[in-house]
Amino acid sequence: MTEQSIIPGDPFVNKVHIIRNQRVMLDFDIAELYEVSQNTFQKAVGKNIQRFPADFRFQLTKDEWEFLKRKIDPSVWDAQKSLPYACTEAGLLMCSGILKTNRAVQISIYIIDAIFNFKNL
Repeated sequence: MTEQSIIPGDPFVNKVHIIRNQRVMLDFDIAELYEVSQNTFQKAVGKNIQRFPADFRFQLTKDEWEFLKRKIDPSVWDAQKSLPYACTEAGLLMCSGILKTNRAVQISIYIIDAIFNFKNL
């Protein structure tokens, strides 16, 4: 993925889902967005769990996951051994603060611009 891919119309826009009346992204998609492994992402969140209250990050219920699996590529969800977590926009922005990469800085700027200028993610 190039630096220019963080623009409206980005393929990650299709990975934003509405769950519990909130726009969220799933943890495996967030790891891909930030260009880190899912394991690296989960460890970073675990070390900083106090930064992720329930309105920033929550685990999907079985019913929510079953519903989303109908919309997601099976090659992605087949590898899931447990119910995925979802991050709201605030949680996604918090991820930028715990991941120490150039990509995280780019994503942080994009999210802030999208939220405060009322653009679509």
